[in-house]
Amino acid sequence: MCVIWGIPYLMIRVAVRELAPVTMVFLRTGIAAALLVPLAARRGELRPLLAGWRPLLAYTAIEVALPWLLLGRAETKLTSSLTGLLIAAVPLVAALIVTLSGDRARLGRRRWFGLLVGIVGVGAIVGLDFGELDLVALGEVALVAVCYAVGPIILARWMGGLPALGIVAVSLAVSALFYAPLAAVNWPSSFPSAHVVESVVGLAVVCSAAAFIIYFALIREVGPLRATVITYVNPAVAAVLGVTLLNEQLTFGMVIGFALVLAGSILATGGTPEAVAEP
Repeated sequence: MCVIWGIPYLMIRVAVRELAPVTMVFLRTGIAAALLVPLAARRGELRPLLAGWRPLLAYTAIEVALPWLLLGRAETKLTSSLTGLLIAAVPLVAALIVTLSGDRARLGRRRWFGLLVGIVGVGAIVGLDFGELDLVALGEVALVAVCYAVGPIILARWMGGLPALGIVAVSLAVSALFYAPLAAVNWPSSFPSAHVVESVVGLAVVCSAAAFIIYFALIREVGPLRATVITYVNPAVAAVLGVTLLNEQLTFGMVIGFALVLAGSILATGGTPEAVAEP
């Protein structure tokens, strides 16, 4: 799972070289939905979702439709390694949301210190020279981190009794239907290159359809808490792949910053990340 959810940043970066972000998201969600919806229907996991259609739509927008589009847009300007490392801040965002939710029992020096360390780490990853970075793209990645932190909260609070595979299948299908007309308007004039096709198929089949099935199996095997450890590792996988396969630059600040973000996440979340980034 660390590898599977570490490689999408590389594939997104390759795909948006020739495809509009909305087209890339449509193809990713459409192909994945075509694989998972029949499986969910066969298991009887679609009908129970009718009782929770409102939180399901909110979850779809916040966990799939919006962040996947924002990632595609951001990676037209940012490297895949930088994007992946910044997404490592998701547990920090989740911890901040929980801390500011008004539950005084969760407040403490350890949590606040962890948040401070993590913020310093994010600053080190980005670097001090903002002139070389696209601030809009950075803002889009920041919104992705917020979405990935809020999505699991919606899932836990309002959708706990709904079948997991059905939630994923419907979320992908609804996202594909939403982006279909936008993708049609932005359809490429020529057939994409082989690398782009491979990236889209990989995003849909491996990083979406197969990823969720494997992740559910992992949760059954080791439990939900231990399964979230992948959040600490997949950004590093994204950075390594971006540097080795796309010749992206990995600065000393990015390495140190990533270490600080991990340390801050562990301190702020009590050792277990409270959200899992699903790129």
